[in-house]
Amino acid sequence: MNRNNRARDVVNAHFDAAPVKDYLIDLHRRVSEMQGGKVADYIPELGKADPNLFGIALATVDGKLYTSGDADHAFTIQSVSKPFMYGYALQEHGRDFVLRHVGVEPTGEAFNSIVLDEVANRPFNPMVNAGAIAVAALMRGETLEARIDTMVDLFSRLAGRKLEIDEAVFKSEQLTGHRNRAIAFMMLNSAMITGDPEEVLGLYFRQCSVDVTCQDLAIMAATLANDGINPITGNVVFNPQTVRDVLTVMNSCGMYNYAGQWSYEVGTPAKSGVSGCILAVVPGQIGIGVYSPPLDPQGNSVRGIKVCQEISNEFELHAFNNRTSVKDVIRRAYRGDVVRSKRLRSPEERAILTDEGSAIIVLEAQGSLFFGSTEQLLRRVAQLANETSYVILDFRRVHFADASARKLIAQAVRSVQGQSDLILSDLGDRGPLSGIVQEFGGAGHNYSPRVFIDTDAALEWCEDEILARSSHDGVKAKFALAELNLFKGLNPDELRMLETLVRPLIFEKGEVIIHEGDEAKLFFVLAQGSVSVQIRVWDQGVGERKKRVASIGPGLTFGEMALLDGGKRSADIVADERVVCYGLAVEQLEELGARNPSISKTILSNLSREFSERLRQANEEIRALA
Repeated sequence: MNRNNRARDVVNAHFDAAPVKDYLIDLHRRVSEMQGGKVADYIPELGKADPNLFGIALATVDGKLYTSGDADHAFTIQSVSKPFMYGYALQEHGRDFVLRHVGVEPTGEAFNSIVLDEVANRPFNPMVNAGAIAVAALMRGETLEARIDTMVDLFSRLAGRKLEIDEAVFKSEQLTGHRNRAIAFMMLNSAMITGDPEEVLGLYFRQCSVDVTCQDLAIMAATLANDGINPITGNVVFNPQTVRDVLTVMNSCGMYNYAGQWSYEVGTPAKSGVSGCILAVVPGQIGIGVYSPPLDPQGNSVRGIKVCQEISNEFELHAFNNRTSVKDVIRRAYRGDVVRSKRLRSPEERAILTDEGSAIIVLEAQGSLFFGSTEQLLRRVAQLANETSYVILDFRRVHFADASARKLIAQAVRSVQGQSDLILSDLGDRGPLSGIVQEFGGAGHNYSPRVFIDTDAALEWCEDEILARSSHDGVKAKFALAELNLFKGLNPDELRMLETLVRPLIFEKGEVIIHEGDEAKLFFVLAQGSVSVQIRVWDQGVGERKKRVASIGPGLTFGEMALLDGGKRSADIVADERVVCYGLAVEQLEELGARNPSISKTILSNLSREFSERLRQANEEIRALA
């Protein structure tokens, strides 16, 4: 087999010592001691398998692969091919069409029984041979060769590398598959398949004869666990609805007559094959592949079942082990009189926000949003809407939200309309709630929610609303030096001396006023407009980006550290809009202060007071968010 696939090389490069790998090595040692079972020999080529071969592989949904034993030994996929062919049929033809050809009920019969559901005139489910043959007939392609190529390509995309058909096993199956021929001709007679049954069987025998390894099976299983996205290549193979339907049928029918006991003991969707392989899926977490040829009377790998039982019990992976707590959906809540936006405010503005900022409340949601957790979150929102003017829902720590969550949130925004402002923040461009705004469309819904890129921007908007409502004039242009906080306390003569040093400056929106790393020779007093303080940060997967750490409005200073220590600029200052500011040269101000010490004393006293107030506010926020 070709092992030079790039994706597989990436996986091998990830191998390292880890607790999971150590566990699998120990598990392999313990289960290797098991005896019993019989290698399938009704297909002659399968009967040649070494009964001592035994491999285990586990793949995570983020592409990590752990193995032990003969995990890279090749064997044929056999009936483990059936879930993937069923997924293809669902995605290509749609649920209703496929259901007319094959059902979803367990049979209670052997996997190769020659029996149909007489009421619906169709195979009972796609995991038994009759259902799998009916599904194989749904593969698209003008010729048998085209359909074979489509099938191999599907399995290759699931495994993340090019797979091949074992011709010896295929011929062996073709020569001995008389029972499957009987099933195919029976379905031709009942119009469940059309065309030449031998061509349908030609595809079916080949799908069972595709060579895989435990590693391949684990990655294929992890693709199902990852909502149809291959965790190694990132390729989308199935959509989430298809995956849900495939896993549902695997859960009830994948282990044949052992399905009920498997569900009781292991509790994960799974599929077995008579070559001795088992594939198991833990949705959202891992995929498991096991290979050991000796089979029990139901046709399942003896060691494979034991491995899956042990892993499920050891790590509590049973589907009905409930780890979800709706009580943890609210990480914390805080009010706007304690935690403020990064917009620096004047003393007058800060006083107003201290008095009235409690009208703003931020709720930080976290974890997964589904019906139960979202209902609890929005019940709290409804309560707060009666008590406050602005409720900000912060979704930064939400990693999953289903359709029910999006619908409930959209309904909540509409419900509180006119009662208070429900504001959404940190939805993200590709996050779990990125499409929520679409929920506001449709007949009778013309309300658009307030959505902000982050909670800081939402807080700033709420604060501006409160300041505007209080008739505060702090955001108007301030051109007179006497009105600026930094120069409060200077007498008229001192102000006139200071005016001789002032250099009026104008910057357009987006212009960088101060560059990080520049020499600090000027400091600025903002008279009109606003500016942002930005620093460079590194995000994994994104690279370097700019992050706003503060916003400054009229009447406030920036670059003022130059008055204290000079040195280099520690951040960029960027104009948010057209800006008018006063620039003062540090050297000239020091010369003026040397001749008139009271000027320096007053300015430094005002600076100290401002820094002290900012530090006090920061301490309050730290206590509130601790």
